[in-house]
Amino acid sequence: MSEPILRVENLVKYFPVRAGILVKRTIGQVKAVDGVSFDLMPGETLGVVGESGCGKSTLAQVLMRLEEPTGGIATFEGRDIFALRGAELRKMRREIQIVLQDPYTSLNPRMTVGDIVGEPFEIHTDVAPKGSRAAKVRDLLDVVGLNPEHINRYPHQFSGGQRQRIGIARALALRPKVIICDEPVSALDVSIQAQVMNLLGELQNEFGLSYVFIAHDLSVVRHLSTRVAVMYLGKIVEMGTEEEIYEHPSHPYTQALLSAVPVADPALRGQRQVIRLEGDVPSPLDPPSGCRFRTRCWKAQDICADQEPELITRTGGHLSACHFAEEKTVVPGL
Repeated sequence: MSEPILRVENLVKYFPVRAGILVKRTIGQVKAVDGVSFDLMPGETLGVVGESGCGKSTLAQVLMRLEEPTGGIATFEGRDIFALRGAELRKMRREIQIVLQDPYTSLNPRMTVGDIVGEPFEIHTDVAPKGSRAAKVRDLLDVVGLNPEHINRYPHQFSGGQRQRIGIARALALRPKVIICDEPVSALDVSIQAQVMNLLGELQNEFGLSYVFIAHDLSVVRHLSTRVAVMYLGKIVEMGTEEEIYEHPSHPYTQALLSAVPVADPALRGQRQVIRLEGDVPSPLDPPSGCRFRTRCWKAQDICADQEPELITRTGGHLSACHFAEEKTVVPGL
């Protein structure tokens, strides 16, 4: 087997909570990401799913060094991402790019599309000579399905789906090996979502890209992912191949998420047991002891409050963090 292109080990990101008028003092910590580990193989898509506030976007920001980690290790092709500085960090950022969630705020409204997509060439001047940049930008627009002749238009002259294609073109400019997609289709109409997802799949095959694909919609993640990691309150609670997670989920949280996915076939819809979780997601400022999902879990017992379950391999071959994980649960219609 080939080595992982990206390896994350026990990644932690806490945000301090401060109070006071004249003298600020730390009164707590928001545990946004708390001990996340995974490998990303070359050409693979790792889907990361979970409810809003579970730490998915913070994970993306830390991997891009937009936020500094509290602890843990992340290596790209054997290089410690968090140890890089200056020119070395700039060089690494050519290899790892990001597509942001909101196509309406991630593009500078005062810049033309040509300037937006070509901006990476201004920072990494050795990638494209100045005289050839306009041609490269046109090529990138064509690759993502936009009219190259629209190079001088502004973002407000494009639809949401077209704007996201512009963001994808910008991410492709430096020919990265890894692209972190932070909910890239959540702000788009369903029909446009499918077009953008198909584009990402085509680009992955054409350029050999590896994706970390973050989303809260399980049906979207399944379309593209090789493996799936399910997050809850800063931790991965289940991880496995697309088939293992969708056909045989073992963690109660994963089962609850999948039970809420719409089913087109009325016959299969009748076989689905809908799991309605009680209560709200606890605050990451003060997560529950033991298993963090226990306050909403119908299987919770005393051991769940006393002992945090380990993320271990189950009979089906995938990882699950639950004291009472089911091994052969089948979800109809997925």
